[in-house]
Amino acid sequence: MRNALITGASSGIGEHIAYILASRGYNLIIVSRSKEKLSRVKQYVTNRYGVKVKCVATDLSVEANCYKLYELTKNMDPEILINNAGFGVYGNFSESSLEEELNMIDLNVKAVHILTKLYLADMLKENRGHILNVASIAGFAAGPLMSGYYASKNYVYRLTLAIREEVKKQNKDVKICTLCPGPTDTLFNERAKVSFAFGSLDARFVAEKGIEGLFEDKAVIVPGVFFKITAFLEKYFPDRLVAKVAYLAQRKKKAK
Repeated sequence: MRNALITGASSGIGEHIAYILASRGYNLIIVSRSKEKLSRVKQYVTNRYGVKVKCVATDLSVEANCYKLYELTKNMDPEILINNAGFGVYGNFSESSLEEELNMIDLNVKAVHILTKLYLADMLKENRGHILNVASIAGFAAGPLMSGYYASKNYVYRLTLAIREEVKKQNKDVKICTLCPGPTDTLFNERAKVSFAFGSLDARFVAEKGIEGLFEDKAVIVPGVFFKITAFLEKYFPDRLVAKVAYLAQRKKKAK
């Protein structure tokens, strides 16, 4: 049977990716900090789709837990890896919590790097597999008031594109893509202690576009026409102008 491993699978985009892959017949390894939330997802999936689900409640911002997750699951031979877990910290860089930001970097950057490297090595040996790293439209720009978050998603975006090119040059049948959504209706805001000033995308819609793009082997997946245009402008407008616009957009967020 085919297996898929999804981090950040207890809510939002990760939860909906779990449902989509289960509907396609994949057994799931779902990972999150919350055992209770994972159990809810497992119950829904097993009742509706009849696939096997393994829950792993762990904090991937702790480096050792990334290695433990790999050791626990490598013999299950996951065919798909979804690196979705992540969060943001809002505020002026000079005033925001250093502890929270370092924790964010550990999850958004270090965990993605470690898991991608470990599972990719196995996929290359078997010459099959799919990896979807969830970045953000924020990954195309500098982001005043969420500087660390934007920088972390820049890392995921650039890392994924570089690895993708390496894999292509090896002529391996392994697909690695990056999902770059705009603001999405998830628990992101709750943890960042803000609320969007503008509308946000539906998490199910983003998950569907992410999986569609992964199987179509799209390098960069940006759901929604408006955000496709935004991503284009972020790439081709001067960095200073994009940073100013990003500051104005971030400032409109309502701190909780």
